[in-house]
Amino acid sequence: MKIRSILTGLVLSAILCFGADVDGKWTGTMSTPMGDLPVNFNFKADGAKLTGTTSGPEGDVPISDGKVDGDKISFTVSFDFGGMPFMLNYAGVVNKDEIKFTIEVFGMMLDLKVNRAT
Repeated sequence: MKIRSILTGLVLSAILCFGADVDGKWTGTMSTPMGDLPVNFNFKADGAKLTGTTSGPEGDVPISDGKVDGDKISFTVSFDFGGMPFMLNYAGVVNKDEIKFTIEVFGMMLDLKVNRAT
């Protein structure tokens, strides 16, 4: 019984050491006052580092400061609108084929859910 408890603890610890499976394409829709906008991401995790892109008006935009911490991910996306920087700070929780994000924009918080693209 004691060995079983130890093995269970070791397996659970090993699972927590690895980041969430975020690699690949993710899609969703963000509701805005001007209508719904499609949202697309392409992520690649390497340990605690997250890289990738999101689609913007001018094509793919790289994410920056990407981090993976267990089932949590975070990153920043910077857009340039006529010389004015526009930053979005994302914090998300990965649950299998879904990520629920909270996005900080100019001090306001928005929610977004994306699903793994098939």
